[in-house]
Amino acid sequence: MLMPKRTKHRKMFKGRMKGQAIRGSAINFGDYALQATEPAWVSARQIEAARRSITNYLKRGGKVWIRVFPDKPVTQKPAETRMGSGKGNPEYWVAVVKPGRILFEVAGVPADQAETALLRAGMKMPMGCRFITRPQIGLLSGSYVAPELFENTTFDQEVEAEEAEAAAESAAESADGAGESGEVGSEETS
Repeated sequence: MLMPKRTKHRKMFKGRMKGQAIRGSAINFGDYALQATEPAWVSARQIEAARRSITNYLKRGGKVWIRVFPDKPVTQKPAETRMGSGKGNPEYWVAVVKPGRILFEVAGVPADQAETALLRAGMKMPMGCRFITRPQIGLLSGSYVAPELFENTTFDQEVEAEEAEAAAESAAESADGAGESGEVGSEETS
């Protein structure tokens, strides 16, 4: 099971899970992903159970990325212990998951197979999850979206460079054509 090799402190405060996930809320590696819709603590056992259900369904095909890591220790007092005498000992590890966090990503398999595998993994999770796909340029959930809405700077720079080069060539051709025919362009004087 997943757990940190070492930590700065053995025990941690409970903390809060309010708000949306900002980090880890985009698909970065695969084509399909499982996204959390509710806040929860996901234990190392639950992560491992979900991973096994994905790899079992995909029959070890494709590639799977686990995007959460259980780095928070959860303590428990022994059963039938009187109140007081300090905090309990660390028993297991959890990952703090906020709504919008990507839990698993999959690539190299068909969409319907990936959806079934990820939704089976979602059944092992202690919160609601949904299946999402990586947005394609020109498409957003089945409807057309203009490519200029996507920020792909290298593509935009190449297009702008080609347009500038074409404009310079057309300007050079028109200047050559005007110079050869002897025509003078009409210029307004004020």
